[in-house]
Amino acid sequence: MSTPTLLLFIAVCALATFATRVLPFMALARQADHPLILHLGCYLPPTVMMILVIYALRDFRPLAEGQLNAAANGWPMVVAALVVALLHLWRRHALLSIVAGTGAYMAMVQIGWTP
Repeated sequence: MSTPTLLLFIAVCALATFATRVLPFMALARQADHPLILHLGCYLPPTVMMILVIYALRDFRPLAEGQLNAAANGWPMVVAALVVALLHLWRRHALLSIVAGTGAYMAMVQIGWTP
């Protein structure tokens, strides 16, 4: 594939991604004060976060036998989740919390930390 074709492909993909993010806001701009939209805006983000936490910790078995590494028994994931929660409660900065939690998890997995 030639360079101009590849750049065109990347530009089209970027434009399509941007459009799919912007169009719902443009389409619902007049309904921004609708009670359903306000209700969803209040309760949907924490609900999605809880679903992600449950999904991430679904295989956590701290007392399971025969697991040789820390990543398999899930302790680094639990510690990283606590780092995210505590840092977010302290600083109220979502990006900082996510980056710190991800960094903590990756560091623990890379060094093979086990409790």
